[in-house]
Amino acid sequence: MSPFLRYGLMALRNRGSQGAAIAVFDGFTVARAEAGDPEDLGEGPPGYVGVGAVASGDDSWFEVGEVILAGDGAPEIGWRRFADEVAAALSSSDPAPALADVVGGAGGHYAFVALSRGGTLAAGRDPGGSLPLEVGSMGFDMGAVASESAALEVMGFEHAGPLRPGEVIVMDPLEVSRASADPREGSRCSFEYVYNARHDSVIDGVSVYAVRERIGELLAEEAPADADVVIGVPETSLPVAIGYSRRSGIPLALGFVSSVGRLRTAGLRTALERVAGVQLKLNVIESAVDGRDVVLVDDSVVRGTTLRNVVWNLRRKGARIVHVRVGSPPLAGGCPLRRLPPRDELISSDLSEEQIAAVVGADSVRFLSPEGLRAALGADGFCMRCWRGSA
Repeated sequence: MSPFLRYGLMALRNRGSQGAAIAVFDGFTVARAEAGDPEDLGEGPPGYVGVGAVASGDDSWFEVGEVILAGDGAPEIGWRRFADEVAAALSSSDPAPALADVVGGAGGHYAFVALSRGGTLAAGRDPGGSLPLEVGSMGFDMGAVASESAALEVMGFEHAGPLRPGEVIVMDPLEVSRASADPREGSRCSFEYVYNARHDSVIDGVSVYAVRERIGELLAEEAPADADVVIGVPETSLPVAIGYSRRSGIPLALGFVSSVGRLRTAGLRTALERVAGVQLKLNVIESAVDGRDVVLVDDSVVRGTTLRNVVWNLRRKGARIVHVRVGSPPLAGGCPLRRLPPRDELISSDLSEEQIAAVVGADSVRFLSPEGLRAALGADGFCMRCWRGSA
């Protein structure tokens, strides 16, 4: 089981880069392993059922009595009390309905997986479905749950669809059971489709890649630019750039080569780390931009550190004009999942597009409208609280 968990967590590095942990049950005891990176978990402890998580900085891995729990987001009652109640539910005679009652009463915005010391696996989403959980199967007797469908596929599982908002699943060696709390509307995180999730994932039945391509097409309609070439900031923005190029008719080019794979610079802790991360992640291909007017497509702008350095590097490599086009509305804070920096660190919380262009050194900056993002998502029921002008 440990190799499956390791591969799954390697596929979820985009969701956390500050460590990884697994817990595995072998029929008698639960053994744990931790590492700074999922790949360093090695073979891990033996066993036939387990849970794992990548860390994004918050304390969301708990051992409470007979249960080990990994969570994303935050229940209103707090993770420790939530873990206590999950432990009590899994020790009851009918754990799935008991667990659904816990989910229905916990409040907040979260998803979780849990492993009992008796080998029972459980998972669930808050009633608003704020954060994703997808279910997979292999053959007749193996099941899995992961934050993204891509992780299931990397582990060799067939993607079977999502857990619904408020739904829980309980798996033991004899059966799989589900139960649901009453769902609530309007809580699915729109930032998952803009930035958090992998291109190759399907979340709640919606292709992340397809949403990002639609974002690019709508961005080209809302914010056209006169340029010679379109380039995307790796890696989340690449489908957005494809959509922008297709709709605008401006040729697409590969503008950067990365030395580090999926490094998320917005999640690094210090400004120095973020600047160094940009240099590792985004080395400009000079022949793609030298002497050209460039449309630079980015998925979102948080502090502006990455964008400012990217624009400077494009100009250093010979770009004449740099028009920045952002595939999301300006970020203004207010995220109930606490995934964003404080409002005073968000470059777009108060500055206009013209002011942001001056700060980052671009010739122009334009953002997708909230209406454009809603159209790209193609459905209602998404949380838009972090975007300026979306209320």
